[in-house]
Amino acid sequence: MGIKPSYIKSIGTALLEQHGKSFNGSFEDNKLVVSEITTIESKAIRNRVAGYVTRKVNTAPIHR
Repeated sequence: MGIKPSYIKSIGTALLEQHGKSFNGSFEDNKLVVSEITTIESKAIRNRVAGYVTRKVNTAPIHR
């Protein structure tokens, strides 16, 4: 989609720092988690945050 607005990044980063274990690589699962732990009313914003979180989870390096 392109460059994400800074508010999407800041919300997504904060959620990953506070609730990192709740997220996984599935966009559908992350949508539900975002709607449970935030008060975001807009479906479009919720989906963008969930997409950002999903992308970060999927591209994070694996520490062994």
